[in-house]
Amino acid sequence: MALPTLLTAVDVRRAEKAGTSRANIVSKVVIPPIKFVKVDSNPGGGVMGVRHVLPRIEPLEPAFTSIGLDEDIFDGMGELDKWVLAGSYSHARRGVLAARCIIEGVISDWEPDESDPAEFQGCNHVFSGILHFEFHLAGKELLYVDFEERILRRNGVDLWAKYRQALGA
Repeated sequence: MALPTLLTAVDVRRAEKAGTSRANIVSKVVIPPIKFVKVDSNPGGGVMGVRHVLPRIEPLEPAFTSIGLDEDIFDGMGELDKWVLAGSYSHARRGVLAARCIIEGVISDWEPDESDPAEFQGCNHVFSGILHFEFHLAGKELLYVDFEERILRRNGVDLWAKYRQALGA
């Protein structure tokens, strides 16, 4: 019987700049959904259409929400940067598990919540233009995608190796 793996804590920080942890102000981290690209085929002489799945993924848009205003976000906003979205998970048998999502992308959206002085103002931050994305749990690489390298690995298996080879690259 499977046991749940429960998220217990999150952090967002710049990957290459020390002292940028947001563990005390981040209230939510959004690891983006992984959606494989689908192409519809509906042949005129066929009995049904088919939604084919290609070995590539749709654009990714990770996000996070901070409690209060995060002034550091404005440093480099709109420019490519490398970030770590970190988490800790708890599992009844496996203990505490470290999760890391490493991305290269641009903070493209900043949206403060409607609020008043009697409550914390939340601010939503969205990353776009993701060129690199990897997700690890307990040291195991679950997903690795790199736009320039043209690599799409799932559980260590490179789904694009045969296509790069077919292209002669």
